[in-house]
Amino acid sequence: MSSNDSTPLRVLVITASTRPGRLGPAITDWFVRTVRSDAASDAITVDVADLAEVALPLLDEPEHPASGSYRHEHTRRWSRTVAAADAFVVVTPEYNFGMPAVLKNAFDFLYHEWAWKPVAFVSYGNTSAGTRSAQMAKQVVTTLRMMPIGATVALRIADSVHAGQVAGSATLDDAARALLIELSRVARALRPLRGGNDPTDVDGPIAGLTLREARPDDMAELLVLQRCCWVQEAIANDTLDLAPLRENLADLRASMATWRWWCVRHDGRLVAAVRARAHQGAWLIGRLMVAPDQAGNGIGSWLLSYVEGQAPGETTHCTLFTGHRSTRNIGLYERAGYTRAATDDTPPDSVRLTKPRSGQPTGAVHHDAGVV
Repeated sequence: MSSNDSTPLRVLVITASTRPGRLGPAITDWFVRTVRSDAASDAITVDVADLAEVALPLLDEPEHPASGSYRHEHTRRWSRTVAAADAFVVVTPEYNFGMPAVLKNAFDFLYHEWAWKPVAFVSYGNTSAGTRSAQMAKQVVTTLRMMPIGATVALRIADSVHAGQVAGSATLDDAARALLIELSRVARALRPLRGGNDPTDVDGPIAGLTLREARPDDMAELLVLQRCCWVQEAIANDTLDLAPLRENLADLRASMATWRWWCVRHDGRLVAAVRARAHQGAWLIGRLMVAPDQAGNGIGSWLLSYVEGQAPGETTHCTLFTGHRSTRNIGLYERAGYTRAATDDTPPDSVRLTKPRSGQPTGAVHHDAGVV
């Protein structure tokens, strides 16, 4: 295999049957073994997601998947798995002329994470070799802005499966490798629509803006953004003794163990970020930052609303802190529904603000650089 783009690709193979006695894992194993050598030579990583192990319940998120606001950890895990992939291979049987319900459910849990990525099908069954399942699935994936490719593999059980294992043949093996070649070519061609290789895909309030959960390799760029943003806070509060200005790259990377970080990019450039964690019934929101040249575009307001929506069900309110002289920031937070809450554990020279999770106001808030 060869390609004009050697940047690594991640292909996720989804085993779509969960019923007892299923053949799906054996067929997935055959496919992965068959393409392993070709994948390695073309900088492709092949991962497997078995829907029986993913164990998603019937869609149970209260918000629409397009909102990207997930209440349950099982959804967040599935979101991270799908977002990290550049392309998909779905190994699916056919049930009553259609795809398994568990596969449709897995598609329905998410929205943006699927977009602008190709998908191929390895189907199996009796008379039709599972092809009607693949055809039904294609109607769904196109609505999710995925691109089903032309290459497919269809296994007729009586001809290709013996003693629970795929009886490989030159024809089948060649079809699997051809599928991977076409899938990788389309995945690389679609990269510009996905903003490079970043698996984002929560759209922002301005064109070209995307959001995703941060990864360790974002931290160096995030450190630069953080120092730029907190200059205004240092001036407003007449002090350089601010944690965001003292931290180094190792500190930021270590913070990922206790905080969830989100990054916002505009055409690939990191322009905003925020972090949050649950603590004693509160959803603590911190380090909300927007690049100075991007302030006033609604990015901070959108990002604050998004991170509020990520609060787990056990939290009752959102809490954040800002400098006691940051009058503009304080006013903006108060107009967003936050109120001051003086407590013994409020850091010196800081203001603590809280907002109940229920009945959150919808008024827009613009957050300039330097907000804690």
